[in-house]
Amino acid sequence: MSFLVLPYPNIDPVALSLGPFDIKWYGLAYVAGLLLGWWYLKHLLANAQLWPGGRAPFAVSDADDLFIWVALGVVIGGRIGHIVLFEPEPFLKNPLEILKIWRGGMAFHGGLVGTIVAMWLFAWRRGVAPLTVMDLVAAAVPFGLFFGRIANFVNAEVVGAESRVPWAMSFCNDIVRRYNQGTCPYGDAPRHPSQLYEAALEGAVIWLILRWLTHTKLALAGPGIVGGAFLALYGGFRFLIEFVKHNEYAPLLGLPLPRGAIYSLIMMAVGLLVFWHGQTSRAKAAA
Repeated sequence: MSFLVLPYPNIDPVALSLGPFDIKWYGLAYVAGLLLGWWYLKHLLANAQLWPGGRAPFAVSDADDLFIWVALGVVIGGRIGHIVLFEPEPFLKNPLEILKIWRGGMAFHGGLVGTIVAMWLFAWRRGVAPLTVMDLVAAAVPFGLFFGRIANFVNAEVVGAESRVPWAMSFCNDIVRRYNQGTCPYGDAPRHPSQLYEAALEGAVIWLILRWLTHTKLALAGPGIVGGAFLALYGGFRFLIEFVKHNEYAPLLGLPLPRGAIYSLIMMAVGLLVFWHGQTSRAKAAA
């Protein structure tokens, strides 16, 4: 191994052991992302200056119910999405593996679909415009993305492609071997720390841009602007990062792009359409 390769830090995936039960950083990351997103969503609802006429679309207390809907959508959709989009064969052989979410295996694209379904159901029950609910949730999602990617890094999963960049990292050490039957799943070759790229772009950068839209451009006045911007930004960043990630899944329909890149292009296109719709609606309302 080259002396220029950064060593992978010795971080145990298990944060806390309580008898026979292990609490992993992976699960704590999901909890932290959901709770921070819930807090931020309530903060947006409580800020009258962000809404037309100083009135939010629904009460701050209703954010508690929305949190439950979205949490279920993220977990169920993320798990089903991973199975359908990336690894259907192993789960068809042993369906009970679907329930073992603590082992990892969550797809953002599936979680997104699950979240959209949850948001529409919430909007329908509350009589609120679905795109407005989407804008609120989209503004809060980067918290979950940031912590989720940090958890991927801690688990030495969703690693980058082999690389010789100065910051390349070997995802192999004694802890990784301990949790993988004495081996390192990706060998000791230097790789892009793509999880950290995603944490920065999908988490921090998208949040800053959406914060600028909500608080400076008052974009919540146009249903769909914030949600569309999120979809377009995430799709664009994810498309680029797919080319520096380790591609362990077969091409989709023989297309010369990673599966994740194809799904991200679709997401980006949908996001741009939703963003355009929001801008158009806002312009008509102001005319």
